[in-house]
Amino acid sequence: MTEQVDIKFSDNTLALVNKIISRYPEGKQKSALIPLLHLAQAEFDGWLSSKTMDYVASLLHIQNVEVYEVASFYSMFNLEPKGKCLIEVCRTSSCWLRGANEIIEHLEKKLGIKDGETTADGMFSIKTVECLGSCGTAPMMMIGAQFHENLTHQKVDGILEQCTAENKRKTYLDEVIIDKY
Repeated sequence: MTEQVDIKFSDNTLALVNKIISRYPEGKQKSALIPLLHLAQAEFDGWLSSKTMDYVASLLHIQNVEVYEVASFYSMFNLEPKGKCLIEVCRTSSCWLRGANEIIEHLEKKLGIKDGETTADGMFSIKTVECLGSCGTAPMMMIGAQFHENLTHQKVDGILEQCTAENKRKTYLDEVIIDKY
């Protein structure tokens, strides 16, 4: 995974970008920034390079730094390459009390990487995060747009096997209809 040389959305994605931008009045296009960052991250290998963020800024007619500020603030945006399956494990109170640390340790041992690292084959990355909003079904993790709840070591192993078999990038936009409105 290297930084992209030529950054340009596919024709289909660019049409969606223009549709999203058109939802906002003239001069307020910056309001489309977060959905455009999600689209960019999904289309450009699961992360936002500086060239990608500059491209998004140019589409919205805003300063590059305005994009950098948003992308660096939200943990859902990756500013460096990640594996095809970014495993985000909740580590806040409910999950911690119900065994999140053991799930994280199991993932690290099973994948041979630590929190913040990516497997040598580029398939998996582990990222511990704050609340993912599923306290009643803790411990839980998220891969792309899919929640995996009430985790056990066996359940985690099955999820990893399924992801390996599918061998495709998971994004926040999986199963999401962004152009619904």
